[in-house]
Amino acid sequence: MLGKEQIAKRIAKEVKDGYYVNLGIGIPTLVANYVRDDISVEFQSENGVLGMGPFPYEGEEDADIINAGKQTITTLPGASFFDSALSFGMIRAQKVDLTILGAMEVAENGDIANWKIPGKMVKGMGGAMDLVASAENIIVAMMHVNKAGESKLLKRCTLPLTGVGCVKKVVTELAVLEIIPQGFKLLERAPGVTVEDIKKATEGNLIIEGDIPEMVID
Repeated sequence: MLGKEQIAKRIAKEVKDGYYVNLGIGIPTLVANYVRDDISVEFQSENGVLGMGPFPYEGEEDADIINAGKQTITTLPGASFFDSALSFGMIRAQKVDLTILGAMEVAENGDIANWKIPGKMVKGMGGAMDLVASAENIIVAMMHVNKAGESKLLKRCTLPLTGVGCVKKVVTELAVLEIIPQGFKLLERAPGVTVEDIKKATEGNLIIEGDIPEMVID
């Protein structure tokens, strides 16, 4: 099974030259560390940063430069800072080519729940609703099962929805899956993980066609 860093490494392979990319809170923030050096990518954070770089080394942090998750970040040459109105103007105008989000649940039809667990205190939905409503290409980075071993890739989400029918691809510690009209199409399996392991961990409809290749991380 993959760790969070390895999930981020695999998702970094989906980032193409010239893309503008929004990174959500959690595992997605790690993706900036693993994008290929030979391509040009602009990472956007909804708190008002365009041109984010990797996380800073210990001792080199600047507390005034943070992402939407309040983590200290670095910026690349030419980076810019702006207010939230302009940031969400970019998002709502569909200027972002790829959005990478975390999730608590994803349904087989592409619904996503990533902002609230009933009965627990939350500050609000934040920018997630704008991101999922505006983005045409959404990849979710998440764990396949919860701490009790129950699937988080479901027939229907049980938590309050953030967006409907919007997720295109999911990368977990077990697999890479594409969401198609019939459900979760298995594209790759993590090293050492069998197709049977993925079947057991997936509640939603899982489509398996032919031999499933092992995921290449590095």
